[in-house]
Amino acid sequence: MNLHQPSISDLDLRRATMCQLLHWLAVERVQPQGLAETYLEAIERVNPQLNAYVGVSSAMLQEQALAAQHRRRDGVIGRLDGIPVALKDNFDAAGWPTRAGLAGRRKVATEDAHVVARLRASGAVLVGRTNMDEGALGAVTDNPHYGPTHNPHRHGYTAGGSSGGAAAAIAAGLAVAAVGSDSLGSIRIPASYCGVYALKPTHGEISARGMVPAARRLDTVGLLARSADDLTVLLQVLAGYDADDPRSRRRRVALSPPDWEPGRLRAGFLPNLAALGVQPDVIAVFEAALAKWPHELGERRTVDFSDWDFARTRRAGLLLMEAEMLGTFAADLADTDHRVSEHFRRLLSYAAGKSAADYACADRVLDAATLKMRRLFAQIDVLVLPTTPQGAFPLDGLVPDSQADLTSFASLAGCPAVSIPMGYLPDGMPIGLQLVGARGSDLRLLELASVCAATLDVEPTFPGIH
Repeated sequence: MNLHQPSISDLDLRRATMCQLLHWLAVERVQPQGLAETYLEAIERVNPQLNAYVGVSSAMLQEQALAAQHRRRDGVIGRLDGIPVALKDNFDAAGWPTRAGLAGRRKVATEDAHVVARLRASGAVLVGRTNMDEGALGAVTDNPHYGPTHNPHRHGYTAGGSSGGAAAAIAAGLAVAAVGSDSLGSIRIPASYCGVYALKPTHGEISARGMVPAARRLDTVGLLARSADDLTVLLQVLAGYDADDPRSRRRRVALSPPDWEPGRLRAGFLPNLAALGVQPDVIAVFEAALAKWPHELGERRTVDFSDWDFARTRRAGLLLMEAEMLGTFAADLADTDHRVSEHFRRLLSYAAGKSAADYACADRVLDAATLKMRRLFAQIDVLVLPTTPQGAFPLDGLVPDSQADLTSFASLAGCPAVSIPMGYLPDGMPIGLQLVGARGSDLRLLELASVCAATLDVEPTFPGIH
């Protein structure tokens, strides 16, 4: 260790990117135990007001950090050794109950989900379980059993959902990175509202085995972090074939190398965001961001989405989720000792009233999305649009139906999508920009996201850090 270098403050540790922390760990400016203690102290102090976590074990956290410290001392380390990572509460992690936002799910998992096993193998330190919408059905994270998660930028405002606790933890400096799930936008919506970075990978790129399913044809493991480069490292650690996941394929779409030349890109834009219900303030921030990229996005083309009804297709995806959840949560719906909320029951009862033909019609939307995706990315390389039509709103206010309108296309088509912070709305709340690419273009999207973010220079402000 270089004893002449100044010590790093707890605030700097909590706001650093994962890549920066990996460097500090490598040169021994910080130790895994010290890093874990910094985050544990911050969680104990900040989380009671934020409610990002619904489960943290200081003993388990310190045990993992000590093991990471021994590995670093012995010289045999994993890619993420010592990095504190949060986990959404719908993934199995041995020693923890997988509650999925419901009160009655208390059975402790005996095996790790595939992604959790990969995190452990890489040396990551699992911090705890993050709050989520009940059953992952929602985009607000106002959980009737575990309470609401507050947006770190403004108490009383939503952090988004259903991975709201994970996004809030990153934005508040309570985790370096987080793993959540994304079926129609559950990673990207909270990233937009909380001002952090998110990746929904190509469908099947990261195994979803061990994750409580919402709709298996839509479900992806989603990633949250403080920079696009952090997301790249996480993707490379977690991606890969899993023979025990029926959605994982050995001959999956290969990841394209990050070799785009920004000046030669063909970037696509929707012709009329206002007609899609995007709020004027969001459009203004979006246009201001685009003005800062005169060359980065290459040739700009207006794409035709007149054949795509965003609201209707989002509703089709939601029906697929609700119908599958009737089976996934059958025991929870019948549990009279730990009742699900009436809101959750009402949402699922909608699917119960639909016919098999209705489900088949909704399922065909996924095929239509695949065809649309193929035609779209024959004309352009990347689709650029706001992540959400609106910014975060009060938890006690009306919940807009359109939250997932702009995120659902990538989910239905199985495409990768990255959300980056693009600026702040007049009320001071952050808002995100979304880059969508063809299947397998994950690394290229992340490279472009890194270039755009550097030019935009909108760093997360980490309002919860104090």
